[in-house]
Amino acid sequence: MVNPPVKNIMLNRLIRRSVLGDSLSVRAPRRSLCGPGEFAKPACAKNGSDEKQRVMTDGGRFDVAIVGGGMVGLALACSLASMPITRHLSVAIIDGNPALVNGICIDKVKPPDPRVSTITPATISMFKDMGAWECVLHHRHAYFDRMQVWDYTGLGYTRYSARDVNKEFLGCVVENKVLQSSLLSCLQENADFSKTVFPSRLASMSSNEHSPMTGGNDFSSGTTSGDLAKLELSDGTYLSTKLVVGADGSKSLVRELAGFKTTGWNYSQNAVICTVEHDAENWCAWQRFLPSGPIALLPIGDNYSNIVWTMKPNESVARKSMDEADFVKEANHALDQGYGPRPTSGFPGSNDGIFSWLKTDSTPSANEKFELPPKVVKLASERMVFPLSLKHANNYVSKHVALVGDAAHTVHPLAGQGVNLGFGDALALSRVIGEAIAVGVDIGEVSMLRKYEAERKVANLSMMAVLDGFQKLYKVDLGPLNILRAAAFSAAHYIPPLKRNIISFASGEQQLPPLFT
Repeated sequence: MVNPPVKNIMLNRLIRRSVLGDSLSVRAPRRSLCGPGEFAKPACAKNGSDEKQRVMTDGGRFDVAIVGGGMVGLALACSLASMPITRHLSVAIIDGNPALVNGICIDKVKPPDPRVSTITPATISMFKDMGAWECVLHHRHAYFDRMQVWDYTGLGYTRYSARDVNKEFLGCVVENKVLQSSLLSCLQENADFSKTVFPSRLASMSSNEHSPMTGGNDFSSGTTSGDLAKLELSDGTYLSTKLVVGADGSKSLVRELAGFKTTGWNYSQNAVICTVEHDAENWCAWQRFLPSGPIALLPIGDNYSNIVWTMKPNESVARKSMDEADFVKEANHALDQGYGPRPTSGFPGSNDGIFSWLKTDSTPSANEKFELPPKVVKLASERMVFPLSLKHANNYVSKHVALVGDAAHTVHPLAGQGVNLGFGDALALSRVIGEAIAVGVDIGEVSMLRKYEAERKVANLSMMAVLDGFQKLYKVDLGPLNILRAAAFSAAHYIPPLKRNIISFASGEQQLPPLFT
């Protein structure tokens, strides 16, 4: 979660770098469905004389083809299935992960997987509306109602509480495979929704039978000679669709084939993630800003927490390979007095903080003192390392094509907002598809899709500007800047309207950061 407001120039700079730029469904053949609530595999054609030779197989015609069956892609499918105006659409999901057909195995006895997401209240509401949240509740998850963020210099800290905004919780930490499994189960249980999974990978896209889709043809500019896009898969299956949705991650092939340009940069930082164990259960989310990047300790239930630790690439290599005892020692050192002292409850030279006189209608957390995070006693999973970068597609849509999630944008993980932005994309795109059907416009028409792009660019660029600003702000260890950062922490701690706006922005309830509202 972010704390002090970002300067206007950061948002403006990111925005300048971005280039702002009929309703009858086509049903999939009935033979492609296995039965109520099940996904179907496309028929596999064999060549009797040479099985190694690929034979083209007609996979059918669809209204929407979602390339990528991860959390965001499945969320889009579930959102379409949950709305009366879109549930008649035929949807293809293209993903080579066999778990989409065979099922996702979740062992509740084993420690949590290190790949988790911090789900905001806005995302939880979306899951409830789709009917997927009930499935999440059957698996391990952890709501948290408090959060503490502090600076390694010991000059500043702030605490947030769900009571500050009259809520029961600030967020919920869930394993990624639990989210994906819950969305998949929700989709499978909807027997009336026409869906087909293709356990394969996208090979090519074209606007007609003879024109491969590349960045240089007329397809990416929004003019195409055909009414449908054609997709060829790696197993030889081909299908046609009104709308191709790229939900295939940061290295999106859909984005590449459709010719979308991107803006971004690498951070020269890696994130080390892992599951750790405590002596007691943790109900608070903790984040400490260190010279090389933040370390977050997120509750995941059953005495477990998840660590997301940002650091220099060479440090990540060393910490991934060091033995467990040394890593636990290093983690506790980073979470407590390493790099600097613990913060006091006030600002230097003041017993109650320089902003305490502004407490005209004090929030509950403004009276809470600094607390120590729980000690890590054991490493409970493998350590995984991911390079960090910022990337934003200059356009999200063209005729017959739309990008969602990491295919459209990747952000720094310091606030855990990446997947929530993707879920917001899925919800917004499904609504625009519904609007197109309501007014009798082709769902692949670029003029309608641009409504989705305009809505989501505001939210995504705002969050990207805030996160990028914080990343750059904490790269500099300088006395005067440290004092300004501490003052910002104190402002966020003691000024109720600012604190409430920060919580609303981080929870997905408002699109613009505090300084823009």
